[in-house]
Amino acid sequence: MPVPPTNPPKQTPFPTRAQLLDYIRDNPEHVGKREISRAFQLDAEQRPQLRQMLKQLEDEGHIQRGRKRRFAPPGTLPEVTVLTVHATDSDGELLARPDTWDTEELGPPPRVLVLPMKGRQAAAIGVGDRVLARLTREGETRYTAKPIKRLSSAPARLLGVLAEGPDGWRLRPTNRRDRNEYIVRSGDRGGAEAGELVEAEVVPGRTYGLRMAKVLDRLGDTANPRAVSLICIHSHGIPTEWPPEAEDQARAAGPVPPEGREDIRSVPLVTIDGEDARDFDDAVWAEADPDPANSGGWHALVAIADVAWYVRPGDALDDEAVRRGNSVYFPDRVVPMLPEALSNGWCSLRPNEDRGCLAVEMWFDAVGEKLRHRFLRGVMRSAARLTYTQVQMAMDGGADEATAPLVEPLLTPLYGVFRALDGARRTRGSLDLDLPERRVIVAEDGTVAGIQPRPRYDSHRLIEELMVAANVCAAEELEKVRQPCMYRVHDEPSQEKLTALRDFLRTLDIKLAPGQVLTPHLFNRVLEHARDTEHEHLVNEVVLRAQAQAEYTPDNIGHFGLGLRRYAHFTSPIRRYADLMVHRALIRGLSLGDGGLEDDQIDEFAQIGGHISSTERRAAAAERDAVNRFTVAFLAGKVGATFSGRVNGVTRAGLFVTLDETSADGLIPISTLPADFYWHNEEARCLEGRDFGRVYRLGQPVTVRLREADPIAGGLLFELLEDEDSAPSGPGRSRRGGRPPGVRRGPGRRSGGRR
Repeated sequence: MPVPPTNPPKQTPFPTRAQLLDYIRDNPEHVGKREISRAFQLDAEQRPQLRQMLKQLEDEGHIQRGRKRRFAPPGTLPEVTVLTVHATDSDGELLARPDTWDTEELGPPPRVLVLPMKGRQAAAIGVGDRVLARLTREGETRYTAKPIKRLSSAPARLLGVLAEGPDGWRLRPTNRRDRNEYIVRSGDRGGAEAGELVEAEVVPGRTYGLRMAKVLDRLGDTANPRAVSLICIHSHGIPTEWPPEAEDQARAAGPVPPEGREDIRSVPLVTIDGEDARDFDDAVWAEADPDPANSGGWHALVAIADVAWYVRPGDALDDEAVRRGNSVYFPDRVVPMLPEALSNGWCSLRPNEDRGCLAVEMWFDAVGEKLRHRFLRGVMRSAARLTYTQVQMAMDGGADEATAPLVEPLLTPLYGVFRALDGARRTRGSLDLDLPERRVIVAEDGTVAGIQPRPRYDSHRLIEELMVAANVCAAEELEKVRQPCMYRVHDEPSQEKLTALRDFLRTLDIKLAPGQVLTPHLFNRVLEHARDTEHEHLVNEVVLRAQAQAEYTPDNIGHFGLGLRRYAHFTSPIRRYADLMVHRALIRGLSLGDGGLEDDQIDEFAQIGGHISSTERRAAAAERDAVNRFTVAFLAGKVGATFSGRVNGVTRAGLFVTLDETSADGLIPISTLPADFYWHNEEARCLEGRDFGRVYRLGQPVTVRLREADPIAGGLLFELLEDEDSAPSGPGRSRRGGRPPGVRRGPGRRSGGRR
């Protein structure tokens, strides 16, 4: 009998270039041809075609080849490489830089988080150490490093306070996570005396006992209250010294020439800022649109200081501005991006003084939808310098001498356009988090006079809405005139963070159903569900932690939090380099005169975007650190006092607590909690007592006693005062027999581990 014909097996379709690139980009590790073939189910006949496509992608620079002929996106670090630990982040985790990274060629290095070494031979790794590590890629610019071996202990820089004891000189670090003192030999003091804040270098060597340090620079007396911000400036590497060429250039600046500019000095623009603001880079004005075709609509003008006139690409001011990336604001001082001759002088929109500006004129309908806009380069004159409090009081019926003449002609229309824009925002949908900020009030002598919640008025929201509208116009205009744009982008949350958030909300009986289209409205419903409950602040915190970080990039992916398809920062070029780049691109694209973007800077947009995103995070960390340290200094005289607060963090080390009155953060060490054997339940974000049933969870209200306040290290230690809610409600639950109450199974090796 003839054999029936058999159909040959059907060949799997070959992946496209885009599919292959996506697979290589999304894979956290380098991949070889074997993994790619397995992922796309390719057979032996298709492998030559795969080799050809991989070679073509490599030749074109879309991928790079690493060890053992494995592939990764260009600029990706090797799977095993040498790192130098250079800093700790806000959570005390170690950060490292790859030794082979060429910053001039590749731009800022990626963020590498170093995990602790494990095993019996594990060495303690600290700042300054060099390690051989295996890397896992977590994103385009983020890696996790598992140390294989510590190679050497490189000299590390640290800040500390010099002290003299019976057995010689010691250096006490200002970093609260570094609890080790350092020996300073008499000849290595650099002339510093006891109590001085110094910058020092860790001396290599000395495996056992205290390490040694050498003083490099004397920074001042720690008894001076203003030493707090000085510690933060040096700890976070904030540049403070100006190159002489930049200072000379700023001092030589003068008024802008009116030629080629639109004269808008007759428009009564006003600046509205905080009471302590020193630089005024935006001014606003509005009126009801007189066009009968736009009944109920609004006509608004936002004018921004023309920094691009004074800071040109490649000059001394520009080099220093891009290095700093942004201004940094501390409770008692500002470290500006530009010298004060510009930031508080010619680029500050002072009242009744002519200033150059870049402005956007906008028309909105009655419900806040933008009809059109127009950019101009002009000369303006601010009619008044107002504060948020002044404006709000004026609109609430308490106008003063400065605001009374402005209520009807200016402030009322401004609030009208604000209500329209606010309504449009609510319709569009943007993330509506409610997280109170604290304000540190510093007296003239530098001491902390008080800690207060920062008020949140409609006058704040008015300026925010007008600034957002102007920023959108800038992004739209640059796309229209085909110029590069430094977008401010905010990605949607990752699936990992969403899963963790969903699991945690489930413990509060709040649903975040999977599979829904991800929009800010989805999170706002969660926030609304928690409003006016005991979990309101907690839910706002965890929703914030689930969000991606905003960043600067020439590649637009939209702004998830604001619900906008395109967005760029345009309104603060005095204090943000991103805004200056947007100004230059607008000047070039609209042919508005000198100071526009130059060709060589266009090629650097991606690199500069990564750099200024990094300097922004650095500034935010330094500002948080300063507020925390000033708050600790304020509480230093209240040791022994009792406070109410909430648990804002649960870790293996214990409970982090935020005080209700001052928002100060401190630690309740796990060793001081009531007797029990505690397990860290990461999913439920709580510590569970195995023997006696005590549970301490994120957001839980607690009463604490302040045990220790260290202004130099910036740390607070609390002691928990037990109440009926946290005490166990019955006999112990130990499965190993009843242990008597009050006997603690000390943390031991397994305390803090997951069950």
